[in-house]
Amino acid sequence: MRLRHFTLSLLAAACTVQAADLDAAIQNNRTGTLVIQARPGAKVQVEQVRHEFWFGATVPTGMFTGRMSAENAAKFNEVFASHFNAGVIEASFKWHDMERERGVVNYSTVDAMLRWADKAGIPLRGHCIYWGVPNRVQEWLKELSDADLRVELRQRGRSIGARYRGRFAEYDLNNEMIHANYYEQRLGEGITKEMAQWVKDGDPDARLFVNDYDITTGNRLDDYVKHIRKLLEMGVPLAGIGVQGHLHGDTFDAAALQNALDVLAQFKLPVRITEFNFPGQRSKYYRDKEARTAQLTAEEEQAKAVALREFYRICFAHPAVTGIMMWGFWEGANWIPQSSLYRRDWTPTPAAGAYQDLVLKQWWTRWSGTTDTKGRAETRAFFGKYRVTVDGREMMVELKRTEGTKTVKAE
Repeated sequence: MRLRHFTLSLLAAACTVQAADLDAAIQNNRTGTLVIQARPGAKVQVEQVRHEFWFGATVPTGMFTGRMSAENAAKFNEVFASHFNAGVIEASFKWHDMERERGVVNYSTVDAMLRWADKAGIPLRGHCIYWGVPNRVQEWLKELSDADLRVELRQRGRSIGARYRGRFAEYDLNNEMIHANYYEQRLGEGITKEMAQWVKDGDPDARLFVNDYDITTGNRLDDYVKHIRKLLEMGVPLAGIGVQGHLHGDTFDAAALQNALDVLAQFKLPVRITEFNFPGQRSKYYRDKEARTAQLTAEEEQAKAVALREFYRICFAHPAVTGIMMWGFWEGANWIPQSSLYRRDWTPTPAAGAYQDLVLKQWWTRWSGTTDTKGRAETRAFFGKYRVTVDGREMMVELKRTEGTKTVKAE
């Protein structure tokens, strides 16, 4: 496979992983077979309803606190429902946001988000239960004795687990541990396992992820591998690996991304791209204050669309990856506005078209035909939920990757 950088100054002529290789991997890793059994000559329609793979995005606080206008909230809901099948709480679940003062916990915004997600059938990630980077640790926590700090950590884990038992699809346990871990510095390396256990005291089925950055760039990949291996050896019950995706700059290194995914696959745990932006945090649009309000040129917008397409194709093709969470898709609620699919007035960027073409067209199964003389029809289909109609009779079925093949009987 040939891999090169993607930069905002390049257009679609730039090549990354060979297209044929990715297409073959996508077919092999993301599609199975739907078999329909009915009377001979029955008319069959197969329409995908939802992907099994997570194509997700952040859920911003402002939509639930009145800071977003009713018009924008309605449009946000409309676009989210048509583009994404999973969500991640952007800020209001973080401990320093939920409990700014000791003992005063604001659950209301998170509760409202969960009601919204339940109504829409959207699985949510709980980001994050703990965050041990020192400037994300409340001052009141830092002022506690070691014994009292341990009590508060236990209370946080158990209360979150119990209150939201079965509500969140997964959690980030302690965010960005390879960069800093205040709790471990204070209480020793065994505290991470205890923190995980306290969450599971409240919810034995809680799925706990590690989550860190500068991994897809390759810069901290070796450190992350050592960290994950150490946690597993300690008995920390990890259910998955979170890999943030916004430490790119004005370039996207496809080789580093492919290598990172290959290396992380050794753990046999699901990998989620948890925080994707392009251009990213090292781009001039975030790094330079004077450029933060600048608009991409038409050429840069086209190159952004090309880069997004290739990033998603590489991830979707990789068997270890189970989802990509976009960290903001609308300029009105995105910390790097230039990385958005939609401008503030909701007009689409070229990247929106690239996303729709992949997720909602190329990777979306629609098929119609008739059963053969033995009453059988089959089609390759992307893993997910389907509406199967046989002679006008509708059935909802799910084609799972763990199964590979699903047989629908309509006799």
